[in-house]
Amino acid sequence: MRKIKRVLVANRGEIAIRIMKTLKLLGIEAIGVYSEADKLSKHISFADKAYNIGESEAIKSYLNMEKIIHTAKEANCDAVHPGYGFLAENPVFAKMVQENGLIWIGPPSECMKNLGDKINSRIIAQSAGIPTTPGGTIESIEQAHKLANEIGYPVLIKASAGGGGKGMRIVYDDKDLEDAIKVAREEAKAAFADPTVYIEKYIEDAHHIEIQFLIDKFGNGLYFPERECSVQRRYQKIIEESPSPTIDRQTAKKMGEAALLVTKKAGYHNAGTVEFIYDKKSKNFYFLEVNARIQVEHPVTEEISGFDLIASQIDIAEEKPIELSQDELNNRINGHAIESRIYSEDTDNNFMPSIGKIEHYREPAGFGIRVDSGFFEGSEVLIHYDPLIAKLIVKAPNRMMAIKKMYRALSEYHIAPIKTTIPLLKNIFKHKKFIEGDYNTQFLNIYKNEVFGQKQSSNYLKEALVLFEYLKQNVSDVTFSGEATLPSCWEMIGSWRG
Repeated sequence: MRKIKRVLVANRGEIAIRIMKTLKLLGIEAIGVYSEADKLSKHISFADKAYNIGESEAIKSYLNMEKIIHTAKEANCDAVHPGYGFLAENPVFAKMVQENGLIWIGPPSECMKNLGDKINSRIIAQSAGIPTTPGGTIESIEQAHKLANEIGYPVLIKASAGGGGKGMRIVYDDKDLEDAIKVAREEAKAAFADPTVYIEKYIEDAHHIEIQFLIDKFGNGLYFPERECSVQRRYQKIIEESPSPTIDRQTAKKMGEAALLVTKKAGYHNAGTVEFIYDKKSKNFYFLEVNARIQVEHPVTEEISGFDLIASQIDIAEEKPIELSQDELNNRINGHAIESRIYSEDTDNNFMPSIGKIEHYREPAGFGIRVDSGFFEGSEVLIHYDPLIAKLIVKAPNRMMAIKKMYRALSEYHIAPIKTTIPLLKNIFKHKKFIEGDYNTQFLNIYKNEVFGQKQSSNYLKEALVLFEYLKQNVSDVTFSGEATLPSCWEMIGSWRG
């Protein structure tokens, strides 16, 4: 067993901070990295020491494998934690980390390689007896037409190498298939350097359900209650909740067992998530993919289970066994948790990024309210990176109380003058169908005229601007949170980009 004493966190923003907080609780030194654009960003203040790893563009900094490994060795680190995004699911990087004598806090590189390919992961799932949606690889346009007609329209064209909606197209008619394949291949090549796509049956009344799991190096595994992630924009989640309001406990148990079955089959250890598509009409579920990393939405699971999943990752990397049984974990589960992703996006303009300096920033607070954020008053939202400002997580004894608490917390979350997804989220949480739990992955498309309400969005912006002007004129010297005291010092240095 190798004890970890110093970890390089190969990431930025809220996830870097989240990891560093746990490292400090465990008495482990946290080494941070930052790009030129991030030289005064919030995550640096949580690191014991931080290193500049390059220019603002991610390819020259956070995706620079050689530089990150060189920095880890220079800082005398024992291990590397990748967080999510950037290099988190890159098997080449994971292998390089280990070849340089460092511990990789994540699954084995070969396992990541096998599961990272969507076609290959489907084969692994099928070999483990886990159902997958009907479909297959596309070898030619003629074969694609034949397969699409066999499984029946609508069908989904998907990139083999990636996710996040890139290289993905829904096709409802045979005449549109060829163009959809062409566009999907182009997107896949641009995003993942791999044009390979495959075709599968598109389930219209679909729910996106995922299972968080832990597997140690001795084959012991745990699965956690499911997370419902069906509220999405452009195939990317914006709300997650656990447990799901849709599936019953027997189905949830089957999903959890299936998640452990497929990942153990692949030789997995550490934390991860298996994603499923659930067909509400047939009550069947289908394997979708494995996310071989910590998820953005992991706090939802932490809140209802009492687990620190980052600490669990480190324990497994140190070759410690999981000592809790599945029954013991099940007995620890309590309450209902919901996460809202706060993006710096203009929801009235097709989610266009909203960039610029955050002049006013105040987070909600209270019992059962958690905010994971990499921003504060004075931060600048840049075009170089993901537009995620924060994750707002609430926990309550039941779902209805959690929804009410989330709505209140969103109402108390003030960010100005950039535009955010807060108005949209508030509309969702007061929508009848969401409150009833009667929603699927098409929720935003079906109810777009109701949740993208101009009046609410306009009023919110007006209120924010009035508040902003008042603050500038009357309380310019007052800080609104402990976090906000940081930039007041940095501002004295001169102009900066966070």
